[in-house]
Amino acid sequence: MHGFMTLFKKEILRFWKVAFQTVMAPVLTALLYQLIFSHVLSQHVEAYPGVSYTAFLIPGLVMMSMAQNAFANSSSSLIQSKITGNIVFLLLPPLTALEFFGAYLLAAIVRGLVVGAGVLAVTAWFGLPLPSHPLWILAFAALGCGVLGTLGIVAGIWADKFDQLAAFQNFIIMPLTFLSGVFYSINSLPPLWKTVSHLNPVFYMIDGFRYGFFGQGDVSPWLSLAVVGGSFAALASWSLYLIGSGYKLRQ
Repeated sequence: MHGFMTLFKKEILRFWKVAFQTVMAPVLTALLYQLIFSHVLSQHVEAYPGVSYTAFLIPGLVMMSMAQNAFANSSSSLIQSKITGNIVFLLLPPLTALEFFGAYLLAAIVRGLVVGAGVLAVTAWFGLPLPSHPLWILAFAALGCGVLGTLGIVAGIWADKFDQLAAFQNFIIMPLTFLSGVFYSINSLPPLWKTVSHLNPVFYMIDGFRYGFFGQGDVSPWLSLAVVGGSFAALASWSLYLIGSGYKLRQ
């Protein structure tokens, strides 16, 4: 496990050395979303009975920030290593596909959780109540970061240049996160768009995470857990296959 721990520490240090960019910047962005949307809509929208829109918004912003940064951590690290050519120094040591995958995944989860804790710390004073179900919060935080961190590994392996990775993030990750109920309850949508939202796995991450705070959600937390857990298992299997086959890594 020495190789796994070395790679894991390397990935942690990689984002922590530029924490102002990798941690503080997304925290500031989430705070601006909170300030603007709560100011404009807090008097006009009530997503859940007895829950203010300002409080409703916070868990969605936390999960969105965690997911986006978990994806960014693993995907940017892999594409940088491939473009600069230092990926060879990761392929030469006797690292198994599982160790390679685990180090990148855990580092992505750590960054996502650190950013999420920062966003929660600067937005909770807007009126977030004490969590109703802390274990649900922890479960969806870890699994949500895991799903996007794994997707980041897949994207980093697939992309050959930064433009391709940017397209993946702009046309897949951003729509999935922004159209997942971060800023609204999907019960307020027309039937067609409500059905479309149920096909988005990020919706289940956010809804399950939000359930942990309010004890309310648009769907059952057990359904959300099954969808998110199944998504993680599928993506992890795909990622391990790509790493083991050497697709765009050794070839």
